[in-house]
Amino acid sequence: MFITYFFIYVICYPLALLPLPVLYLLAAPLYLVLNYVVRYRRKVVEENLRSAFPEKGGRELRRLRNQYYWHLSQIAVEMIKMLVLPRWILRRRYHCANPEAVNAFYEQGRSVILMSSHYNNWEWMILALEEMFKHHGVGVGKGNSDKVFEKLVNRARTRYGTQVVFADTVRDTFEEYETQHRPAAYMMLSDQSPNSKKRCYVTQFLNHTTGVIFGAEHFARKYDIPVFYYQVIKERMGKYRVEVQLIAEHPNDLPEYAITQRYVELLEQTIRQQPAFWLWSHRRWKFQFD
Repeated sequence: MFITYFFIYVICYPLALLPLPVLYLLAAPLYLVLNYVVRYRRKVVEENLRSAFPEKGGRELRRLRNQYYWHLSQIAVEMIKMLVLPRWILRRRYHCANPEAVNAFYEQGRSVILMSSHYNNWEWMILALEEMFKHHGVGVGKGNSDKVFEKLVNRARTRYGTQVVFADTVRDTFEEYETQHRPAAYMMLSDQSPNSKKRCYVTQFLNHTTGVIFGAEHFARKYDIPVFYYQVIKERMGKYRVEVQLIAEHPNDLPEYAITQRYVELLEQTIRQQPAFWLWSHRRWKFQFD
């Protein structure tokens, strides 16, 4: 507990007060440390890249690995800045190109589910959710084993009104908002590895037989919530554009798992366009499927 408080308040908060361009100067030494000194999850990163892109040669894979660590270093300093990032800077650096597609459902009194992944800066998406859309923002996340760290980070994530919920409260949250007809935008990162290989949708993704969690589709069908895929595009260092694409207006009009399958297809398209921006250090393929 002491170490967590020390890390957040003694190291991260003072650094967060620095201007973002100055913070980016720290990304270079951090890149060297992550990639060459501690070799952060190097085996996981290299195996994931090699198996996802078997057509790429060794030199190209090494270049992609290095690009990933450079991107990860930038994300790290952006997460530090998130602790104190002013609203006006957030609006300039993280915006939605077509918010009217989502806001149209708010005018109808309907919630939306926004499906995406750990691609580009997902933490700023949580922070900016209520800034981009008329809906109340709800980020559905996966709990951290360090509850003190989780509490401190969530304090930063929710400064501008977004609510963060986890697996133990997500069902109650959907029930509360949908039965009370309070339109919410549920942000759901659906690229997490499932907890059980028996409770997932199995499909092909990045050259793997992959188990995919289908919680977003489950809640969409239960409450007839429109589903969007959103893509986070990095325009330049520290500046992102979000583009939303409707997958289903009335989920139950589609076959079972069609929403999840379409999400997987769109995510793979996004990753193949700029592979370095996905979270390759995540142990995505834990399970083997026959």
